[in-house]
Amino acid sequence: MTPIESLIYMLVFPGFLFLTSYAFFCQYLDRKLYARFQKRVGPPFIQPIADFIKLLAKEDIVPKAADNRMFSAAPIVGLAAVLTAFIFIPVLALHSVIPSFEGDLIVVLYLLTIPTLAIFLAGWTSGNPFGQVGAMRAIVQMISYEIPFFLALLAPALIVGSWSLGRILDYQLGGMWLVIFAPLAVIIAIVTLQGKLERLPFDIPDAETEIVGGPLTEYSGRRLALFRAMLDVEMVVGAALIVTLFFGGYDLIISFSDLPWYLPVLLNAVIFFVKVLFIVGILALIKAVVARYRIDQMVSLSYRWLIPLSVAQIVFIVVLKFGGWLI
Repeated sequence: MTPIESLIYMLVFPGFLFLTSYAFFCQYLDRKLYARFQKRVGPPFIQPIADFIKLLAKEDIVPKAADNRMFSAAPIVGLAAVLTAFIFIPVLALHSVIPSFEGDLIVVLYLLTIPTLAIFLAGWTSGNPFGQVGAMRAIVQMISYEIPFFLALLAPALIVGSWSLGRILDYQLGGMWLVIFAPLAVIIAIVTLQGKLERLPFDIPDAETEIVGGPLTEYSGRRLALFRAMLDVEMVVGAALIVTLFFGGYDLIISFSDLPWYLPVLLNAVIFFVKVLFIVGILALIKAVVARYRIDQMVSLSYRWLIPLSVAQIVFIVVLKFGGWLI
């Protein structure tokens, strides 16, 4: 790729501009579905963008007791991490655009841990007792869900024998999606993604009825807007990662070979982002039907159920591999 093409890929499509716009649309869809599940009307289409602009225009205050540098850097670092993670996910049917390398799945998983750490540091350095309690809840919750989340995403890597997102996607193109071999891992990945996003029933760190707003209690204005945008983008990136690993990415098991070269690229991109919307819909359904857990219930769920089930899924895949049912 030329430098200009690389710049367009990272900044325009499917990079920063498209990703943030699509994240706002996913927020709208999430809120709309959540409202419909509760027999409410829900927000208008432009509400997420209007909320973002409104926050940008509000006064931005840094408490005297807060660490000014960390308080200001946390939302920027968190948003930058999730935007960077999306670059490594193969969205288009052009493998030469962003070269996939062995271990890029590890890089994406690492980048997706940074937002939670940013939220923890934001609350801990805010000087607010509610923020510090929320920060401790966030880090305890992170220790609980990260292990089953990583183990669930290990399943496709074991099946394919590679930590490369490109190779895992290639394995599924024109064949069977890995959700067939690892359905339990898909369920665990979606549940733990809900925890990473701190959404019901895992909105324990920022429970408004208990600790006001948790780690973000002292945030306002553009810093709060960046944090909310970070969570929206993280939802898209997490859903995109699950689609790539388990649902064949942009594959629809249909050949577009008879069409001009640019049409398959566009169609595959549409297929990919429709699949992402499907995962977002599942996340909205979980948020609507399950009440908030206590922090001890979250830890118990992870260590008594999700981690053992994740290990059982891995053992099942290993048995299939040694039995010759997986190549």
